[in-house]
Amino acid sequence: MVPMTFTDKLCAASAQHNSLLCVGLDPEPARFPGDWKGDASKIFDFCAAIVDATADIAQSFKPQIAYFAAHRAEDQLERLMAHMRRVAPRVPVILDAKRGDIGSTAEQYAKEAFERYQADCVTLSPFMGFDSVLPYLKYEGKGAYLLCRTSNPGGDDLQSQRLASVDGQPLLYEHIARLAQGPWNVNGQLGLVVGATYPAEIARVREIAPTLPLLIPGVGAQGGDAAATVQAGLTAQGLISVNSSRAILYASSGADFADAARAEAIRTRELLNASRA
Repeated sequence: MVPMTFTDKLCAASAQHNSLLCVGLDPEPARFPGDWKGDASKIFDFCAAIVDATADIAQSFKPQIAYFAAHRAEDQLERLMAHMRRVAPRVPVILDAKRGDIGSTAEQYAKEAFERYQADCVTLSPFMGFDSVLPYLKYEGKGAYLLCRTSNPGGDDLQSQRLASVDGQPLLYEHIARLAQGPWNVNGQLGLVVGATYPAEIARVREIAPTLPLLIPGVGAQGGDAAATVQAGLTAQGLISVNSSRAILYASSGADFADAARAEAIRTRELLNASRA
Protein backbone atom coordinates (compact mmCIF):
# COMPACT_ATOMS: atom_id res chain seq x y z
CA MET A 1 0.00 0.00 0.00
CA VAL A 2 1.40 3.40 -1.03
CA PRO A 3 1.64 5.80 1.95
CA MET A 4 -0.55 8.89 1.78
CA THR A 5 1.22 12.09 0.81
CA PHE A 6 0.75 15.35 2.64
CA THR A 7 -1.66 16.67 0.03
CA ASP A 8 -3.59 13.38 0.08
CA LYS A 9 -4.00 13.68 3.85
CA LEU A 10 -4.97 17.34 3.58
CA CYS A 11 -7.67 16.65 1.00
CA ALA A 12 -8.98 13.65 2.93
CA ALA A 13 -9.16 15.53 6.24
CA SER A 14 -10.84 18.49 4.56
CA ALA A 15 -13.52 16.22 3.10
CA GLN A 16 -14.00 14.09 6.23
CA HIS A 17 -14.38 17.07 8.57
CA ASN A 18 -16.00 19.38 6.01
CA SER A 19 -13.35 21.88 7.02
CA LEU A 20 -10.89 24.45 5.72
CA LEU A 21 -9.72 25.29 9.25
CA CYS A 22 -6.11 24.95 10.32
CA VAL A 23 -5.83 25.19 14.11
CA GLY A 24 -2.64 26.98 15.04
CA LEU A 25 -0.88 25.89 18.23
CA ASP A 26 1.02 28.93 19.55
CA PRO A 27 1.13 28.34 23.32
CA GLU A 28 1.82 31.38 25.51
CA PRO A 29 2.01 30.32 29.18
CA ALA A 30 1.19 33.88 30.28
CA ARG A 31 -2.27 33.38 28.75
CA PHE A 32 -2.96 29.90 30.13
CA PRO A 33 -6.08 29.46 32.26
CA GLY A 34 -6.32 29.26 36.04
CA ASP A 35 -3.47 27.66 37.95
CA TRP A 36 -1.63 26.93 34.68
CA LYS A 37 -1.03 30.62 34.00
CA GLY A 38 2.67 31.31 33.58
CA ASP A 39 3.62 27.64 33.92
CA ALA A 40 5.62 26.54 30.85
CA SER A 41 5.59 22.94 32.07
CA LYS A 42 1.88 22.87 31.12
CA ILE A 43 2.45 23.61 27.42
CA PHE A 44 1.79 20.00 26.43
CA ASP A 45 -1.30 19.73 28.62
CA PHE A 46 -2.75 22.96 27.24
CA CYS A 47 -2.11 22.12 23.59
CA ALA A 48 -3.23 18.50 23.97
CA ALA A 49 -6.55 19.71 25.42
CA ILE A 50 -7.01 21.98 22.38
CA VAL A 51 -6.19 19.13 20.02
CA ASP A 52 -8.63 16.80 21.77
CA ALA A 53 -11.35 19.45 21.59
CA THR A 54 -10.88 20.16 17.86
CA ALA A 55 -9.67 16.85 16.42
CA ASP A 56 -12.94 16.25 14.57
CA ILE A 57 -13.19 19.85 13.34
CA ALA A 58 -9.71 20.74 12.12
CA GLN A 59 -8.51 20.17 8.60
CA SER A 60 -4.93 20.49 9.91
CA PHE A 61 -2.90 21.48 12.96
CA LYS A 62 0.00 23.93 12.89
CA PRO A 63 2.31 24.07 15.92
CA GLN A 64 4.69 27.06 15.79
CA ILE A 65 8.07 25.79 16.94
CA ALA A 66 9.26 29.09 18.44
CA TYR A 67 6.55 29.02 21.10
CA PHE A 68 7.97 25.72 22.33
CA ALA A 69 11.68 26.42 21.91
CA ALA A 70 11.46 29.75 23.75
CA HIS A 71 10.41 27.84 26.87
CA ARG A 72 12.83 24.92 26.39
CA ALA A 73 9.76 22.83 25.64
CA GLU A 74 10.93 20.91 22.57
CA ASP A 75 10.36 17.67 24.48
CA GLN A 76 6.75 18.76 25.03
CA LEU A 77 6.45 19.44 21.30
CA GLU A 78 7.65 15.89 20.60
CA ARG A 79 5.02 14.56 22.99
CA LEU A 80 2.39 16.74 21.36
CA MET A 81 3.28 15.50 17.88
CA ALA A 82 2.94 11.92 19.10
CA HIS A 83 -0.36 12.80 20.77
CA MET A 84 -1.75 14.26 17.54
CA ARG A 85 -0.73 11.18 15.57
CA ARG A 86 -2.53 9.05 18.16
CA VAL A 87 -5.80 10.96 18.63
CA ALA A 88 -6.07 12.55 15.16
CA PRO A 89 -4.05 10.30 12.84
CA ARG A 90 -5.85 11.52 9.72
CA VAL A 91 -5.31 15.21 10.40
CA PRO A 92 -2.03 16.43 8.87
CA VAL A 93 0.38 18.41 11.03
CA ILE A 94 2.25 21.41 9.63
CA LEU A 95 5.37 22.34 11.60
CA ASP A 96 5.59 26.12 11.37
CA ALA A 97 9.36 26.61 11.48
CA LYS A 98 10.06 28.97 8.54
CA ARG A 99 13.48 27.44 8.01
CA GLY A 100 15.69 28.75 5.21
CA ASP A 101 19.28 27.54 4.90
CA ILE A 102 21.41 25.54 2.48
CA GLY A 103 23.48 22.37 2.25
CA SER A 104 24.09 20.21 5.28
CA THR A 105 22.33 22.73 7.55
CA ALA A 106 19.12 22.44 5.53
CA GLU A 107 19.46 18.65 5.69
CA GLN A 108 19.58 18.85 9.49
CA TYR A 109 16.53 21.10 9.63
CA ALA A 110 14.67 18.66 7.37
CA LYS A 111 15.68 15.80 9.64
CA GLU A 112 14.42 17.78 12.64
CA ALA A 113 11.03 18.41 11.02
CA PHE A 114 10.37 15.02 9.50
CA GLU A 115 12.32 12.55 11.64
CA ARG A 116 12.45 14.09 15.11
CA TYR A 117 9.00 15.68 15.07
CA GLN A 118 7.36 13.44 12.43
CA ALA A 119 5.61 16.41 10.82
CA ASP A 120 3.68 15.97 7.60
CA CYS A 121 4.74 19.38 6.30
CA VAL A 122 6.97 22.31 7.19
CA THR A 123 7.01 26.04 6.41
CA LEU A 124 10.11 27.40 4.66
CA SER A 125 11.60 30.70 3.58
CA PRO A 126 12.65 30.46 -0.09
CA PHE A 127 14.96 33.49 0.01
CA MET A 128 18.17 31.44 -0.41
CA GLY A 129 16.86 29.63 -3.48
CA PHE A 130 15.96 26.13 -4.56
CA ASP A 131 18.92 24.43 -2.87
CA SER A 132 17.47 25.59 0.47
CA VAL A 133 14.19 23.81 -0.36
CA LEU A 134 15.42 20.62 -2.03
CA PRO A 135 16.51 18.70 1.13
CA TYR A 136 12.90 18.75 2.37
CA LEU A 137 11.55 17.43 -0.93
CA LYS A 138 13.71 14.31 -0.64
CA TYR A 139 11.39 13.01 2.09
CA GLU A 140 8.78 10.94 0.29
CA GLY A 141 5.25 12.22 0.68
CA LYS A 142 6.21 15.15 2.92
CA GLY A 143 5.12 18.68 2.09
CA ALA A 144 6.57 22.18 2.31
CA TYR A 145 4.85 25.56 2.27
CA LEU A 146 6.99 28.40 0.93
CA LEU A 147 6.51 31.92 2.28
CA CYS A 148 5.07 33.88 -0.63
CA ARG A 149 2.87 36.86 0.31
CA THR A 150 2.83 37.09 4.08
CA SER A 151 0.25 38.86 6.24
CA ASN A 152 2.61 41.30 7.98
CA PRO A 153 2.85 44.91 6.73
CA GLY A 154 6.62 44.60 6.42
CA GLY A 155 6.16 41.94 3.76
CA ASP A 156 5.92 44.80 1.26
CA ASP A 157 9.59 45.60 1.88
CA LEU A 158 10.62 42.68 -0.33
CA GLN A 159 7.62 40.71 -1.55
CA SER A 160 6.08 43.59 -3.53
CA GLN A 161 9.30 44.62 -5.24
CA ARG A 162 9.40 44.27 -9.02
CA LEU A 163 12.00 42.09 -10.71
CA ALA A 164 13.72 42.50 -14.05
CA SER A 165 12.63 39.41 -15.98
CA VAL A 166 12.09 38.01 -19.46
CA ASP A 167 8.44 37.64 -18.38
CA GLY A 168 8.05 41.35 -17.78
CA GLN A 169 8.39 42.81 -14.31
CA PRO A 170 6.72 40.40 -11.89
CA LEU A 171 6.53 41.17 -8.22
CA LEU A 172 8.78 38.98 -6.08
CA TYR A 173 5.84 37.08 -4.57
CA GLU A 174 4.50 36.36 -8.06
CA HIS A 175 7.89 34.96 -9.06
CA ILE A 176 7.93 32.68 -6.01
CA ALA A 177 4.44 31.44 -6.91
CA ARG A 178 5.58 30.63 -10.46
CA LEU A 179 8.61 28.72 -9.22
CA ALA A 180 6.51 26.73 -6.73
CA GLN A 181 3.86 25.86 -9.32
CA GLY A 182 6.53 24.97 -11.88
CA PRO A 183 10.21 23.95 -11.75
CA TRP A 184 10.66 23.79 -7.98
CA ASN A 185 7.74 21.41 -7.38
CA VAL A 186 9.73 18.27 -8.09
CA ASN A 187 7.82 16.06 -5.66
CA GLY A 188 4.39 17.59 -6.24
CA GLN A 189 4.11 18.52 -2.56
CA LEU A 190 4.85 22.25 -2.48
CA GLY A 191 2.37 24.85 -1.27
CA LEU A 192 2.44 28.58 -0.58
CA VAL A 193 1.85 30.80 2.44
CA VAL A 194 -0.38 33.79 1.59
CA GLY A 195 -1.79 36.12 4.24
CA ALA A 196 -5.52 36.59 4.72
CA THR A 197 -4.99 40.33 5.11
CA TYR A 198 -4.31 40.58 1.35
CA PRO A 199 -7.24 38.91 -0.48
CA ALA A 200 -6.35 40.51 -3.82
CA GLU A 201 -2.88 38.97 -3.59
CA ILE A 202 -4.41 35.61 -2.65
CA ALA A 203 -6.41 35.77 -5.88
CA ARG A 204 -3.28 36.67 -7.84
CA VAL A 205 -1.31 33.79 -6.32
CA ARG A 206 -4.17 31.43 -7.09
CA GLU A 207 -4.15 32.63 -10.70
CA ILE A 208 -0.44 31.86 -11.01
CA ALA A 209 -0.52 28.62 -8.98
CA PRO A 210 -3.95 27.08 -9.65
CA THR A 211 -3.26 23.67 -8.13
CA LEU A 212 -1.06 24.36 -5.11
CA PRO A 213 -2.43 24.18 -1.57
CA LEU A 214 -2.38 27.57 0.12
CA LEU A 215 -1.76 28.05 3.84
CA ILE A 216 -3.51 31.27 4.82
CA PRO A 217 -2.80 32.80 8.24
CA GLY A 218 -4.32 36.04 9.44
CA VAL A 219 -7.98 35.17 10.04
CA GLY A 220 -9.19 35.87 13.56
CA ALA A 221 -6.97 37.94 15.82
CA GLN A 222 -5.04 39.40 12.88
CA GLY A 223 -8.22 40.71 11.25
CA GLY A 224 -8.29 38.88 7.93
CA ASP A 225 -11.69 38.62 6.22
CA ALA A 226 -12.81 34.97 6.13
CA ALA A 227 -15.26 35.35 3.26
CA ALA A 228 -12.82 37.27 1.07
CA THR A 229 -10.10 34.75 1.86
CA VAL A 230 -12.15 31.72 0.82
CA GLN A 231 -13.52 33.39 -2.30
CA ALA A 232 -10.04 34.44 -3.42
CA GLY A 233 -8.19 31.20 -2.73
CA LEU A 234 -10.48 28.16 -2.88
CA THR A 235 -11.07 26.51 -6.26
CA ALA A 236 -12.01 23.06 -7.48
CA GLN A 237 -8.32 22.41 -8.19
CA GLY A 238 -6.69 24.28 -5.32
CA LEU A 239 -7.30 23.61 -1.63
CA ILE A 240 -6.76 26.17 1.13
CA SER A 241 -5.99 25.86 4.84
CA VAL A 242 -7.11 28.92 6.77
CA ASN A 243 -5.23 29.23 10.03
CA SER A 244 -6.64 30.60 13.27
CA SER A 245 -4.55 30.46 16.42
CA ARG A 246 -5.16 32.94 19.24
CA ALA A 247 -8.90 33.31 18.65
CA ILE A 248 -9.31 29.57 19.26
CA LEU A 249 -6.60 28.96 21.88
CA TYR A 250 -7.66 31.82 24.10
CA ALA A 251 -11.41 31.85 23.54
CA SER A 252 -11.71 31.57 27.32
CA SER A 253 -9.31 32.15 30.20
CA GLY A 254 -11.26 29.89 32.51
CA ALA A 255 -11.52 26.19 33.21
CA ASP A 256 -13.81 25.86 30.19
CA PHE A 257 -11.00 26.89 27.80
CA ALA A 258 -11.13 23.65 25.80
CA ASP A 259 -14.91 23.80 25.38
CA ALA A 260 -14.64 27.45 24.38
CA ALA A 261 -11.88 26.58 21.89
CA ARG A 262 -14.11 23.92 20.36
CA ALA A 263 -17.02 26.36 20.06
CA GLU A 264 -14.80 28.97 18.40
CA ALA A 265 -13.33 26.36 16.03
CA ILE A 266 -16.83 25.26 15.02
CA ARG A 267 -17.86 28.89 14.52
CA THR A 268 -14.82 29.58 12.33
CA ARG A 269 -15.27 26.39 10.32
CA GLU A 270 -18.89 27.27 9.61
CA LEU A 271 -17.96 30.84 8.70
CA LEU A 272 -15.42 29.55 6.19
CA ASN A 273 -17.86 26.99 4.79
CA ALA A 274 -20.55 29.64 4.38
CA SER A 275 -18.08 31.58 2.21
CA ARG A 276 -17.57 28.77 -0.30
CA ALA A 277 -18.68 29.61 -3.83
